[in-house]
This record gives sequence, structure tokens and C-alpha cells, in this order.
Amino acid sequence: MVKISAQYLGEKRVQLTHAPSGRELQTDAPRDNNGRGESFSPTDLVAAGLASCALTVMAIAAEKEGLSLEGASAEVIKHMTSQPRRISQLDLRIRLPHGLSVSDRQRLENIARTCPVAESLPAHVEVKMHFDDNIS
Repeated sequence: MVKISAQYLGEKRVQLTHAPSGRELQTDAPRDNNGRGESFSPTDLVAAGLASCALTVMAIAAEKEGLSLEGASAEVIKHMTSQPRRISQLDLRIRLPHGLSVSDRQRLENIARTCPVAESLPAHVEVKMHFDDNIS
């Protein structure tokens, strides 16, 4: 169990505090929803959580198997609907480092596809994950 506290700051901004670490971040309503769009929106955090979760669970598995994921990266694009206002689709592109065998790569991709955030999203949120080699 992890406690996260939220404090409304005004002007559609919320301060979040992660109790175990004391780390803080703020959210802001997006411009298309009467905010300033100067920080992550709550739905941006969902999208970011998916990217972070996929990379994290792959790294955990890779470490157990003596593999390196150094240089792996991800980018997520969030699509919203307006009626009702909610996330409709998350397009996640993960770049994996060169040198992984086909079987290691397939195993890591399957682990990413079943990360806790992906498994927690409702069925109406379409999640598309794509995997590439990291060319940089």
C-alpha cells in the first residue's frame, strides 16, 4: 500500500505528495479544459505511468536474466475523447537496445504488454505498443 496525498492549490492545479519518499509534483488542467497546460494533467500521468511501468517491468526482468536495458526509451501519445472526456487510446513506442536475442526481446515485449498499468486500464482504453531497436 502506498499513500499519495493531493492538495488543491487553486487555478486547477493540484500538488501531489508521495508519502514514502516525500517527492512532490504538480498537475495542471490542460489548455483545452480551461487550464494553463503548464504541467502534466491527470490523464497525462496515466499515459506517463504506462510508459514508465513498461520500461520498469522490462528492466526488472532483464536484470534477473543478466541483460542490460541501458539506452531503452519510450514515447507515449495520448488520445482523448470529448464525450465523455476520457482517454480513448494510448500509443506507446518502446525502443530497445541493440543486441537482444529474438527470444529475449519477445519475452521482454510480453512483459511490457502485461505491466501492472496496462493491466489496470479499462477495456475502453485501447493500448497499442510498438517496439523498435534503439538507433541512437
